[in-house]
Amino acid sequence: MHRRRFLQRTGQLSVLGFVAPALAGSAMAQAGSARERIKVGQIGTAHAHASGKMATLRKLRDEYEVVGIVEPDPDRQRRVQDQAAYRGLCWLTQEQLLNTPGLQAVAVETAVSDLVSTAQRCISAGMHVHLDKPAGCSLTAFQELLAEAARRRRTVQMGYMFRHNPAFRFCFRAVREGCLGEVFEVHGVISKTVGAQQRKELAEYPGSMFELGCHLIDALVAVLGRPEKTGSFSRRSRPQQDDLADNQVAVFEYAKATATIRSSLLEVEGTQRRQFVVCGTRGTVEIRPLEPPRLQMALDRPWREYRKGYQDIELPPMPGRYDDHLLELARLIRGEKESEYLFEHDLAVQEAVLQASGAPLR
Repeated sequence: MHRRRFLQRTGQLSVLGFVAPALAGSAMAQAGSARERIKVGQIGTAHAHASGKMATLRKLRDEYEVVGIVEPDPDRQRRVQDQAAYRGLCWLTQEQLLNTPGLQAVAVETAVSDLVSTAQRCISAGMHVHLDKPAGCSLTAFQELLAEAARRRRTVQMGYMFRHNPAFRFCFRAVREGCLGEVFEVHGVISKTVGAQQRKELAEYPGSMFELGCHLIDALVAVLGRPEKTGSFSRRSRPQQDDLADNQVAVFEYAKATATIRSSLLEVEGTQRRQFVVCGTRGTVEIRPLEPPRLQMALDRPWREYRKGYQDIELPPMPGRYDDHLLELARLIRGEKESEYLFEHDLAVQEAVLQASGAPLR
C-alpha cells in the first residue's frame, strides 16, 4: 500500500506520535553496482520460525552468506545444533556476531519476550533486521525500535508469514484495484492444536490471538488500515492446567466495515480450516486453506481475465514459505526497492494485535 494512501486510512497514527520517513527503512542510499552476497547472521533459535528462517537463508546462497548464529542458552544450543537447519554453522556470541566485519543483516529469532530488545541492539550496531512476530508486548518499545531504525535508515522487516503468499498478494491487488468494490466485511480464522509443553510456554503471553492471529491482523491492516476500535473476547478452556487464553475472537470496527478474526489452540486439524475472506460491494475473495493456498473469487462483473460469478483462481506455486520474504529483504538492503510495508503499517498492526489479544497498551 502506498504511503500516502496508508496514511490517509490510518490517520497518520497521531495517537501514537510516530510518523516514519518516506523511505521507511529502505536502503536506497546503499545501492551499489556490485552484487555481492549479503553477510547475514541469526540471533536465537527459540522462535517457532527460527529453523525455517535459517534453512531458507542457507538455501538462498546466491543472495546470502551466513556468517554465524547465536544461541545464548547453552542447553538449547546443544539440543538444536545437530538439526539440519543449523548443522555446520559457526556458533558465536552476540558480541562476536555484531562485530563480524562486513555483516549487514541479522534475523532475530529469539523467544518473543526478547525479540524487540535484541533487534534494538542490532539496529544500534548498524544492521538491517528481519524481526519475527509479534513485536513483543510493549507498543512503546516497538515504537522506539522503529524510530531508531528510521533515524539510521535501516530496514526492519517483520516476519508475518502471509505477506508473500500468492493468494494474499492476489487479494491485496484485488482490493487495491477496486475490483471488489467497497470492502464491508473481513473474516479470518487461524487455529491449531498444541501440546502441554507448548501451552505452558504460550501461557506467558496474551494468548492464541497474539501467537497466531497476528498473521491475519497483519493482512487485515493491509486491506482496511488501522482499526478505529478493537474488541477482544477470550476463553480459557483448561483453567485447572494453566492460564492460557486458548480460544479468542476479536472484532475490528471501521467507518464502513467490520472484521472478525478467530484463533484457537484447540481445533483438530485446524490448519486445514484456516481462512481469510474479504467481502466487498462488487465481489468476494476467499482463501481457504491458507497453506498451501486455495483461492476462490466471486465477481458481479468481469475483471481482467476473470469472469463474472464464483470461480477458482489458479495461483503460482510457492517455492517455500519464507523464500520470497527473504528474497525481498535482500532487495531492500541493496536498495533495489522500497518496502510495501512501511513503519506506519507495522506499528498499526502491533497496536491491533495487543488490543485484539486483550493486552494493555504500554
